[in-house]
Amino acid sequence: MIMNKNSNAYIFLYAVAMVVLVAAVLSFIATKLKPLQEHNEEVQKKQDILAALRIESTVEDAVDLYDQFVDKSMVVNSSGEVVQGVDAFEVKLKAELAKPVEERNLPLYIGQTDDGEKIIIPLRGKGLWGPIWGYISLDANYNSIYGASFSHKSETPGLGAEINTQPFESQFKGKEILNDQGEFVSVDVVKGGAPEDAPHAVDAISGGTITSHGLRDMLQQGIKPYMTYFNQQKSMED
Repeated sequence: MIMNKNSNAYIFLYAVAMVVLVAAVLSFIATKLKPLQEHNEEVQKKQDILAALRIESTVEDAVDLYDQFVDKSMVVNSSGEVVQGVDAFEVKLKAELAKPVEERNLPLYIGQTDDGEKIIIPLRGKGLWGPIWGYISLDANYNSIYGASFSHKSETPGLGAEINTQPFESQFKGKEILNDQGEFVSVDVVKGGAPEDAPHAVDAISGGTITSHGLRDMLQQGIKPYMTYFNQQKSMED
């Protein structure tokens, strides 16, 4: 029996068939593209880590440079213990931040540069329009910032998006996260301008107040859980 193409039943069945077909095609494409997407994410992450070490890289050479300069990674917890069996590179910071601090896996990386060993930690926070993230590297004294690399999903070009520019990121070089008593104070992002010689502050982004505050909070909340591990390492070295 030939179905009437103008009937409601035919239209309904045709629509269902098209939805199923399109869903199948999209699922097939997504499956085929997933390895490429994962590779691109890996390369971008390695580029960001290298940027925190002040090493320029491209899509073509990022993997080789990462293997050359980043020779160790690990996961610690807020008690300063090394967590066994967890790959630092596979830790999803967004998921970890949803957990209580004492349950988080905290990834860190050890890099070797011409200026010596550096400790790199990832950061994630909230900007004006969406998530912001980045990496900072510390000198082996676990205090002085060697380099910083920040990025964002949807901050306003010319305003909050300026966190992903060299002039802003370069301000963090040489800043310190500890005060003279060895207490953690992080680095403030100061609206209206921080004194050039201020050891714990950088200039905020003009017109990007909310993003600047989000980055300040990201630094404070992102670095602090590592301090027990850092203090233990320093005491072992003394």
